[in-house]
Formats: sequence, structure tokens, C-alpha cells
Amino acid sequence: MAHSRKIDRDYLHDNEDRLLSPLAARSKYTRGRQYPEDPHPYRAEFQRDRERIIHCRAFRRLEYKTQVFVNHEGDHYRTRLTHTIEVAQIARSIARALRLNEDLAEGIALAHDLGHTPFGHTGESVLDALLKDEGGFEHNRQSLRVVEKLEERYQSFPGLNLTWETREGIIKHSTSYDHPEVSGYAPEERPSMEAQIIDHADEIAYNNHDLDDGLSSGMLVLDDVAGLAIWKYAMKTAGMESIKRSAKKLAVSRIIRTIINVLVTDLIQTTERNVEKLGLRTHDDVRKCPEKPVAFSDGIAEMNTELKSHLMQNLYRHYRVVRMGIKAENVLTELFTIYRDHPEALPGDYFGRIRGEGLRRVIADYLAGMTDRYAMEEHQKLTDPMIRV
Repeated sequence: MAHSRKIDRDYLHDNEDRLLSPLAARSKYTRGRQYPEDPHPYRAEFQRDRERIIHCRAFRRLEYKTQVFVNHEGDHYRTRLTHTIEVAQIARSIARALRLNEDLAEGIALAHDLGHTPFGHTGESVLDALLKDEGGFEHNRQSLRVVEKLEERYQSFPGLNLTWETREGIIKHSTSYDHPEVSGYAPEERPSMEAQIIDHADEIAYNNHDLDDGLSSGMLVLDDVAGLAIWKYAMKTAGMESIKRSAKKLAVSRIIRTIINVLVTDLIQTTERNVEKLGLRTHDDVRKCPEKPVAFSDGIAEMNTELKSHLMQNLYRHYRVVRMGIKAENVLTELFTIYRDHPEALPGDYFGRIRGEGLRRVIADYLAGMTDRYAMEEHQKLTDPMIRV
């Protein structure tokens, strides 16, 4: 019987060298953690990051934070947690196809929304306005704040003490809705290929699951959606000429799966062409590149933009979503005002941080960490005299 090699950290590093593209980030070359720690005997550094994120409290709270539909509207709609899992799955698929570091890509994906507020982008907009004199509020910066400071799990350091590369991926995450400030994380450098993947995996996930949820809710009209170029392209790709009324649900699922596959495949193939065109040969080449190689082709990008525009006009601005946004704005604004005027109403661990960090920023930390459900319960406790506090 052949002797099998022990799976330890060196074995994992050798595997990365053997299997990964020269463009990929490697665990053994990490720029390290903010607080020095001994390496783990049989886990690579990016793997440890991923596992710390999964076990943290902020990750669990994503289960009850809104994506588009507030939790009590139905059990089948996506939440911020299921969105995050879908992003991670898509990111891993892309990273594997491009021979990039799957642990790093998945870790960034799992952490990218840890700092998101309750009530989706409405909550973020409310806190940004309330903190305009304190530098505003942006959920990528808050996600970084969560992993660097707010999570309390270790005696030796605040936060999760993730590697520099994972933290960089969090703060440099950018999509149509995300434009973070990246000072302190090599703003002159391109993010890693793994971090660039997350921008697109995030967009692929939310466009398509919002399309799915929008159709399921009745807020989106199938006949209108069927006029989109990406929908027509997916139907042609799937060999479908029409949708039979008797099998409408299954047909819609098939088309949406096909759209995701079209987008992921195009991203992989276009990125491979861009890498060749730009002459990228090493990870350092990616860092110094004047443009991001991870991208869609022009034709698919145009179709994707049309889909995003349709969702913006017909789902995110639908009167039911707008009405829920009004409720969310009232809840968060009133809670913020109550805590601002009565800081002693904050939990003791938050109240104790006011002197060092300022009242408004501490209130924002507390509100951003809330789930939708907790925010509504807290609002009711503090505004309804008939409810016990």
C-alpha cells in the first residue's frame, strides 16, 4: 500500500503551486494579518478566513436582513444570507474555471455584505444621510469595520483578524451600487483576480434572483421580461421557442438558470481573452494592470445593463417595495433619533464606546447590525406604550 502524504499546511501550499494559475493569489504569500498569529498546522490562511466569517455573529444575522423582500413577506424570497451563499457559489465556479484561489474568492463573497443594514439599500441610504457630517455610511466600509473591529470572538484582538487580501477584497468590492473608499488598502493597485470576480458574481446573483423573486411575487410581468434581450438569448440557448402555460414555473426556472450560465460562461471566456490581450503572466501583473481583466463581453454587458434597468424601473421602484422602504426609513430614523436624544437607552457595550468613537457612529453600528425583525421589534418597544421594553 502506497504511503499517502500527510495533509498539512505545506501540502496545501504545494497544491496551490501545482494547481493554480500564476495569476492567482497564494496563501503562503499573504501580506498577513493585522495582529500576528501562529499559522494553523493543516489549514491555509485564506481557508481560515472563510471559516472565521461563517462562524461570526454578523454572518448569522444575514438570515433576517432584507434583500428586496422583507422577511415577513414570504418564506421563499431571498434574504441577505441566501444572496450571500449564491454569490459564493457563483464565485467558486468562476474561480475554479480560471484556476484562481477558491478559498479567497469564497471568503470575500461570504464577507461582502456583513456590514449591510436591515431593510436593504433603503437602510443604507437612511444611515448615510443621518451620518453625512461624520463621513456618511457605506456598507463595504461597514463590512470592513465588522471584521476589523466590531465582531467580538477572540481575547487577543478585536474583529476577526482576517488576512490583508480578504480585507482588501471587502473594501474594494464595487458594483453599480457600490463605490467604496479604499484608502489604506493599496488604492494604487488593482484588486486581486479573486476580488474582481466578486463584483460580477454579486451582480449575476442579485440580478437573477431578483428577477426570479420579482416574477414569483407578481411585481414583474412575464410578458415584459420576455422582451428583454438576455431573456430571448437564454431561450434560444436553451432551445425553447415558447413557454407553455401548464409548465410556466419550470420554464421560468430553466430560463433563469440559463441566463446565469450564459453570464458566468461569458465572464470566464472574456476574462481569459483579456488576460491574453493584456499580456498578464503573474499575480503582480494583475496588480499593476491599467484595467480590470475580469469582465463581460460588450454584447453580454449590454444585455445585462438592460436587465438591470428593467429591474430598477419595475421591481425596485414598484409601489409595494417603495411602501416598505417608507416604513423602513421611518423605523430607522426614529430609532436613530431616540438613541441620539437618549444614549443611555443603548445597550451597555455600545454606550461604553461613545466616548471613544462618537455617539452617531456608535448608533450607526448598532442599527446596521440589526436584523429587520429586531429593528421593528425595537422600534415598537420604544414607541408603543403598550409594549414591554
